[in-house]
Amino acid sequence: MSNYDLPPELSVAHDGPIRLVTLNRPEQLNATNHQLHAGLAALFPQLNADEEARVAVLTGAGRAFSAGGDFEYIDELSRDANLRAMTLAHGRQIVTGMVGCRLPIVAAVNGPAVGLGCSLVALSDIVYMAQSAHLADPHVLLGLVAADGGPVVWPLLTSLQLAKEYALTGDRIPAERAAAIGMVNHVVPDDEVLDQALACAHRIAKLPKAASEDTKRILNIQLERAVLAAIDFALSAEDRSFTSPELRANIDRMLKRQADAG
Repeated sequence: MSNYDLPPELSVAHDGPIRLVTLNRPEQLNATNHQLHAGLAALFPQLNADEEARVAVLTGAGRAFSAGGDFEYIDELSRDANLRAMTLAHGRQIVTGMVGCRLPIVAAVNGPAVGLGCSLVALSDIVYMAQSAHLADPHVLLGLVAADGGPVVWPLLTSLQLAKEYALTGDRIPAERAAAIGMVNHVVPDDEVLDQALACAHRIAKLPKAASEDTKRILNIQLERAVLAAIDFALSAEDRSFTSPELRANIDRMLKRQADAG
């Protein structure tokens, strides 16, 4: 049985040939910090190397799938160029790692999937979404560019016009709407989302290994081409956006609101 070298913010449980990957910062609604982000970058090569693994299921601990970026982490990234360079490299590894992962990835979206969480959903192969959950990519609202999923992948999942609308406005996408426009596969009762995702994973795991993995690869060649065409510009644009005055003002306001609330 393979042992995964990951931080505690990301756990991998074994269920026969299934690997249940859980974003594990429930008290912070699985918001992304450096440890979780680095863990996600390291995850997909380890899944590929796990010879007994056939399918991965990705979910969040607690009430959320992922509430996006931790504001303290975004603040650090805006001030520390070296940390930002490392994080952007990790972002590239997450995107290319998910697109190139030999295992089919089934997302069990148990709650809000925002920012990077929304990108993880977009990059998954099959998505089960809780009825009460929503998607949102609010990067632009903060003054940031999203290089790691939504704007890169959404045009292949839905219409270009809808991708533009949700990327440029940051509007929430309720579960039923997300399914109707092709961003997720299934909307299910909240208490069934993980069970249904695991059931799907077990069905796929029973299929011939080479055929399922090669079929995923054929399908994702289109996605890989889109990612590679856009990601270098997207990462450069995200890097620039971290030093924008608009982001600085928004982060200062958010941190003050958190301090006042605490």
